[in-house]
Amino acid sequence: MEPIWISTGVVALAEIGDKTQLLAILLAARFRKPASIILGILAATLANHAAAATVGYFIAQWLSGLWFQLAVGAAFVVMAGWALIPDKEDERANNASSGGVFLTTLVSFFLIEIGDKTQIATSLLAARFHDIALVTIGTTLGMMLANVPAVLFGEAVTRVVPLKVVRTIAALLFAAIGVWVIAAALLGR
Repeated sequence: MEPIWISTGVVALAEIGDKTQLLAILLAARFRKPASIILGILAATLANHAAAATVGYFIAQWLSGLWFQLAVGAAFVVMAGWALIPDKEDERANNASSGGVFLTTLVSFFLIEIGDKTQIATSLLAARFHDIALVTIGTTLGMMLANVPAVLFGEAVTRVVPLKVVRTIAALLFAAIGVWVIAAALLGR
């Protein structure tokens, strides 16, 4: 269960204030069909994070040993710094097609998530825990925990949660995981 809970927490915190959460708010304001948007987010996240977890898992299988574990730990520390940088609203949402709210959400979220910090975190978590399914479940749950309220409550969410504080907590969590992975590697765990 550890991979699910850690993956959920890391991604839920990292997602708050992220461009995909801003996209969720934008889609909710534009289409006002929360069920279709939520299902689109779920489908896009499952596909994207399953792919990211698979990549992380197989990289971890091919590359192992102390240096790889140190690199994974260092990558988490770098993610901590990246988490402190606010995302800017992505303009792709403004060009959404009228091919259905679900399809628009699915495509937009899948594309916006490519190369995003939560996708990279998913790869790193899968490399760390060596489990594609549990990490995908956890990171998807984290995305849904952060984005469903954004869809349901729109802009009000961004006024309630101080994003700078959430980014700081996410950065501390990434840094703690990175230090934990490095320490485990150095101590021979």
